[in-house]
Amino acid sequence: MSDQTSVFGAALEGEGPSGALAKDTNWWGAFVIGLSGTLLVIALVGFAVASLGAASILLFVGVTAAGVLLCFCLAELAAAMPDRTGGLPAYTFETFKPLGETTAKHLGGLSTWGYWLGWFTVAPINSILAAFYIQELFNIPAGRTFDPFGTTFGLPVTSTQLILSAIIMVGLFVPCWLGIRLGAGFATVLGVASIVPLLLLIVLPLFQPGDTDFGRLSGFNLPDGVDGSFALIIGWIFIFTWSVLAMEAAACYVGECREPARDAKIAMTAEGLFGFFVYVALPIMVIAVLGVGADLASIDARVVFTDYTTKLFGDSKFWEWLVGLTLIIALMLSVLNAIMGCGRGLYQNAHDGILPRWFGKANRHGSPSSAMIFNLACSVVLLFSGTPLEIYIFSNMGYLFAVALSLVGYFVYRSRGAADPARELKMPAWMSPLALVVGVFFLFTWIYGGWKSPEFVLADTSKQYLFWLGLGLLALYFPLYWWRTQEDKRVGSKAYNPNQPSAKLDKAPAPVGTPGGAS
Repeated sequence: MSDQTSVFGAALEGEGPSGALAKDTNWWGAFVIGLSGTLLVIALVGFAVASLGAASILLFVGVTAAGVLLCFCLAELAAAMPDRTGGLPAYTFETFKPLGETTAKHLGGLSTWGYWLGWFTVAPINSILAAFYIQELFNIPAGRTFDPFGTTFGLPVTSTQLILSAIIMVGLFVPCWLGIRLGAGFATVLGVASIVPLLLLIVLPLFQPGDTDFGRLSGFNLPDGVDGSFALIIGWIFIFTWSVLAMEAAACYVGECREPARDAKIAMTAEGLFGFFVYVALPIMVIAVLGVGADLASIDARVVFTDYTTKLFGDSKFWEWLVGLTLIIALMLSVLNAIMGCGRGLYQNAHDGILPRWFGKANRHGSPSSAMIFNLACSVVLLFSGTPLEIYIFSNMGYLFAVALSLVGYFVYRSRGAADPARELKMPAWMSPLALVVGVFFLFTWIYGGWKSPEFVLADTSKQYLFWLGLGLLALYFPLYWWRTQEDKRVGSKAYNPNQPSAKLDKAPAPVGTPGGAS
């Protein structure tokens, strides 16, 4: 067990002393906040169907199935490490320990930083989209236009979008700051208000068979004029993984459940299976109702789903407003999770002795305050880019790397054999080599697909600098680790409470981060 773990890492019931995360939710809280990942389908579906046609369904099925596998693997890891917070990247540090402490530390740190790069960007992306839909729905004047990066990066953004986006993010930051219980409560309201209409959109076409043609799926072909190639498929898989795997977000909160070992298998199983249904059923219904390629008037989610309901029910203000409000609420839920979730990974790594101690601070409500402030500040800066597609690429250079490491780490963890302690939940043995195969494939997709994606997704080979930008941002982990080593030299590397800078303890209570409480 590392001696760099914080004194306030012990598992606590309810709100603990300042500096500890509160164990104040259950499987439902983890599940409903994790729905933010499933709801990312709304931004992807129109773009994917317009670009790939019925062939997109094969990618939705294949990549989402890998997401279900990921959820099952994380369920086992969460049950085995019930006091670790931060989800997917937080387990990487522990799973690679059989390969040595140094290897585990750097792979864990890179995974956490990459995961942060993948998830924090969801807040500005979805805030901008939500602000645009609010502006359109309520006919708010656009105001002045800003384009700080010119043609080099991003798209113009209006003052109205900037102001509304900032209000959304700061407004959702408040329940995040006030603790996991309130955050889960907000997520429940937002989740139910967006998932129920989304399920209606999937089911209602079945009652309008005259307007639904499943024959459009026949052959799962690409649209006319699109030439299939290996590079095209891998480039698009790269883009899919940013959204389709995101249902794993529920794992970020298992460590704050009152009964994490029990709640892990319920939350992650429900998240994986429900996510698979939504991610496959919704694009199928969009194709069956609207067709593919040029048949879609726009790739914008609001236009796609408004056209969808108009085709089924005719012009109707009710459906126009239902679609608009549903999209806005779903995007807000994703913003809530982006502020809360990846910050917990930074918090956990600070307690593992990897990232700067400042990230390890928590407020009296049991929330990782410093990490969430960092998320909010970076998100506000990124608002000025005004574009989602370019962010997807450099952001996914962090996220997909973290996902791939987690699957390979699961294989390493399961390969410990007899040394592996008894666990409350253990997946079938065949999942271990399958996780390795999928993890290695994702590493290949991370490199090759990340390089090729600007060509196929943005239709602009000059944008391949986004690949290098993503790698450069991922590499910022190393100066952050160096910063931590200098802190440890200055104040000592034993258990330490960032909220009490003078505290240096020779002994600490059982820390967060050890599998099943064992060293």
